[in-house]
Amino acid sequence: MEKMARVTTALGGNALTGRTMFCHLDAPANAISVCRDAAQVVVAGRNIFKIYSIEEEQFVEKLNLRVGRKPSLNFSCADVVWHQMDENLLATAATNGVVVTWNLGKPSRNKQDQLFTEHKRTVNKVCFHPTEVYMLLSGSQDGYMKCFDLRKKDSVSTFSGQSESVRDVQFSIRDYFTFAATFENGIVQLWDIRRPDRYERMFTAHNGPVFCCDWHPEDRGWLATGGRDKMVKVWDMNTTRAKEIYCVQTIASVARVKWRPECKHHIATCSMMVDHNIYVWDVRRPFIPSAMFEEHKDVTTGIVWRHLHDPYFLLSGSKDSTLYQHIFKDASQPIERANPEGLCYSLYGDLAFAAKESLISSDSNRKPYIGDRRHPIFFKRKLDPTEQFEYISSSSALSVFETDVESGSMDWFVHTAKQYALAGRPLAELCDHNAKVAKGLERNQVAQTWTMLRIIYSSLGTVSSANLNHSMGKGSTALPLMNSFNLKDIPAGLGSESRLDRSKGESRTENILMDSSSTLINNEDNEETEGSDVPADYLLGDVEADEDDLYMMDHENPHAEEQEYSLPQEAFPLRHEIVDNPSALDHLQDKADSPHVSGNEAETVSLTPVESFSLISISHSLYENRLPSDFFNPIVRDTLLFYAEQGDVQTAVSVLIVLGERIRKEIDEQTQEHWYTSYIDLLQRFQLWNISNEVIKLSTCRAINCLNQASTTLHVNCSNCKRPMSNRGWICDRCRQCASMCAVCHHVVKGLFVWCQGCSHGGHLQHIMKWLETSSHCPAGCGHLCEYT
Repeated sequence: MEKMARVTTALGGNALTGRTMFCHLDAPANAISVCRDAAQVVVAGRNIFKIYSIEEEQFVEKLNLRVGRKPSLNFSCADVVWHQMDENLLATAATNGVVVTWNLGKPSRNKQDQLFTEHKRTVNKVCFHPTEVYMLLSGSQDGYMKCFDLRKKDSVSTFSGQSESVRDVQFSIRDYFTFAATFENGIVQLWDIRRPDRYERMFTAHNGPVFCCDWHPEDRGWLATGGRDKMVKVWDMNTTRAKEIYCVQTIASVARVKWRPECKHHIATCSMMVDHNIYVWDVRRPFIPSAMFEEHKDVTTGIVWRHLHDPYFLLSGSKDSTLYQHIFKDASQPIERANPEGLCYSLYGDLAFAAKESLISSDSNRKPYIGDRRHPIFFKRKLDPTEQFEYISSSSALSVFETDVESGSMDWFVHTAKQYALAGRPLAELCDHNAKVAKGLERNQVAQTWTMLRIIYSSLGTVSSANLNHSMGKGSTALPLMNSFNLKDIPAGLGSESRLDRSKGESRTENILMDSSSTLINNEDNEETEGSDVPADYLLGDVEADEDDLYMMDHENPHAEEQEYSLPQEAFPLRHEIVDNPSALDHLQDKADSPHVSGNEAETVSLTPVESFSLISISHSLYENRLPSDFFNPIVRDTLLFYAEQGDVQTAVSVLIVLGERIRKEIDEQTQEHWYTSYIDLLQRFQLWNISNEVIKLSTCRAINCLNQASTTLHVNCSNCKRPMSNRGWICDRCRQCASMCAVCHHVVKGLFVWCQGCSHGGHLQHIMKWLETSSHCPAGCGHLCEYT
């Protein structure tokens, strides 16, 4: 270690001196603990159980407690603790469910003292009472906690949390009879050792397992917990209900938490996986750690401050088989690499910018922000001279740039969320409805997107080729017309060549269908192929026209060409010799005799556009054969990505829900989850709770679907005896009456139930509504004036 700083700390008559140092262990460590005088540390693991002396320059091995030719599973330790009252007393939690105590004062090589085999599964944690020498507490994977008196062979108390596995137990430092226990289901319980029958307090602390807890050494009521949800929370137990006062968000599951001595708001943490570093946080500044130790190469499994009153020495063990002593002055400080500016938009579109006061104090045009009711009052944090890193407390200046209320209005978002239809109708109706909503809010681009989605995924899929060919009469403008162009734009001479005899190959039937409102050509191949009816270069010649021009409609002069066609002999500059063909009239007369042409079409000998709908359209069958059903999926995916990048996750999520499986496979799961969480967060900020819940229900992401199925508790009291109901049904265990009885019809309510929060009586929604039309008193006869919102 090159960056070593020597530190000396005076503790009463003793002095702690040392530097950053480490030693290699024989095996990975699971836990460490330090003795009362801070001179020795014990390291325990599956294959290691040793005591090291902490010298000024190095660790020196003093004692190996794994003795015997074949050490038993009693030496395989999940946790170890060194008694703070008796320097010769150790306790370990074995992976086979045994709690073992060790007496270092024994003259023999084997220091094992007592075995407690009452747990049925792995013991996760052991803890000595801070002031009582003979009291030991254990927590096991079997869900039980046991209190042992070391003067007796068996446990004196058993505590059942009636929950899942116990992950940590800790005696309160200030309260003699209290201990805390954490569980895998996110629950924290507080117990009184004198009452093993029931816990004193229980609350949900985390979403997922709570792996660790630690009582504050100075503040009696503060309890820190860490869990798999990557959070460290500080709870105030002095109140009637546990109150969360601080929350620190880390980047990985929290395995250990330890309050820093002599620093009220500092806490050290290490992670269970992924992250190998040790962090020291100021809980008042939860977004960036105050200090960080980066020496370990694998997961840190145990951390402990060397002395109860020394904040500068930290010991740690790891799965990389090393034991470290960290000096606080050698820690890296992430604040040095952090961006000193902050930028954020408010819900109203206002922009807040924070930076070091020294960077913007020279701006003479800057006016002080006095705040208004849309923003909280901001303040500068005063310097604390007692803190080691004073610059962490440096003050910042905040600038707020307010936008015009009208321009920054989010009413369109709220109206769109309330009016959008996402399910319960056919796809075409959903797209049309949402397009109408967007159009009404003058969001024309979004409205056009919904219209295109309807055409792509609904219209083409519901219109067959036969229907398209036989329903193009008057009033059929709702059908989609593909690749259409006006006959006016056809070069002279092209009309007579619409049907030519094949020069080679098999003949192919082509129909020219002409009626008063439309003209169709059914052609299964538009490309130049051998045996095609019309050679490509003859049809196009030297006409320099854009493809879009061919597909334009002319609505301005519908009757301009009602006169009879007179086609010239040569329509294009000659490239090769061409053979004369029959005139248009003869050709059409032959066509009239064809069995493929109806009587109405035979009477029409001139190409006369009527009502400006004279179109030549390629049939739907050609389109469908050319383009598979998922042809537009990449384009739709890019459209959704565009909207999301523009910040309009509302449109992205709404289209995702409406299209469902048609587009879901085109977008990766992580991106979809990000969109959903962003949209749900916005809905909840605007207090659109019902719409948020609907989006969660309609989501196809597993992580989103479970959002409204967790941390929801419904407490129900019986309307007769007013006692709490059990979770086993709607029959009260005490009075044996059904709680969901309608006060009007006196039948069991099996559907929607409504009740008065004042008297607890209620019934069918329709019955209660009808009753309140004539009376405001409770229908149950209790005399209460019921009010329903």
